[in-house]
Amino acid sequence: MTLSRYTRRATLGALAAGAAAIALPARAQGTTRIVFGYTAVTAFASLFTAREEGYFSKRGLDVVLQLIPLNPSLPPAIQSDSIQMGGTTPSVYLQAVDGGLDHVAVASFEETSKSITSFGLVARAGSGIRTPQDCVGKKVGVPGLGAFLHVGFRAYLKSIGVDHTRINFVEAPFPQHNDLLRGGSLDAVVSGDPFMSRITSSGNGHVVSYYSTFLPEGLPTILATARRDWVQKNAAAARGFREALYEGAVFVNRKGNGAKVREHIGKYIKLPPEVLAAAQIGPAATGLKESQLAWWADQMREQGMLKGAMKLGNLIV
Repeated sequence: MTLSRYTRRATLGALAAGAAAIALPARAQGTTRIVFGYTAVTAFASLFTAREEGYFSKRGLDVVLQLIPLNPSLPPAIQSDSIQMGGTTPSVYLQAVDGGLDHVAVASFEETSKSITSFGLVARAGSGIRTPQDCVGKKVGVPGLGAFLHVGFRAYLKSIGVDHTRINFVEAPFPQHNDLLRGGSLDAVVSGDPFMSRITSSGNGHVVSYYSTFLPEGLPTILATARRDWVQKNAAAARGFREALYEGAVFVNRKGNGAKVREHIGKYIKLPPEVLAAAQIGPAATGLKESQLAWWADQMREQGMLKGAMKLGNLIV
């Protein structure tokens, strides 16, 4: 992947973030303003919690959350400084670095767990898809080509002997999954909660596989990334962001906080209360290691997504 491809993909994310920034009020004196781009998934629970519980503000950070529909739009938006940080999936991040962007990972959000069934393969009612093998020759939507769900699903298909190159993968934002299945534009989607729950509860689709339960435990699903030069110039702000985020993660993981966490999620992901109430919330990360990135790098090399060698330890600050 080349740098120019990321430049071309900047339009949606950069314009959305830039438009929001114009309308923002002036920040309080002595605070550092960070526009953070996120996608509409519950994996950002620790981010929403840190924002609403005041963990950012007590560290002198004015963190503005900007919704961006597709994850691959985040690296070019970060590069153009339309947003200062973004929640990119490990595969999108590594591919951006491989393509020439000097970005670093500051922190991690949700981690995989075999007990969590919050994302999977969902087939359209009447599609005839009952097993992952039935996807061959069909059109399957993913919320970002080369993003976490796409790469993870292809790794799962390989493990069960299905040739993913015989499946027509198309990019489709999470909020559109239900409508695209109902209208017949897609045969299936690789989706996540709370959107997956909305599809099944509406009767427009059924879960074929909770393939996430086959992935290793403790893999990061989303990373907080930024330009390296921005982090170097704003080292205290980056450190404060990480500390606040992980304080939010402790809140998310603590028993008895489920209702409050869902309230925070609901403020940034607009969904009916009954859908949000049924959504699973995975374990929130409190750290990031080089070994956690290595699994993703290995899968991406097998899928022909990375061209050059990279020192993973240099990509985490």
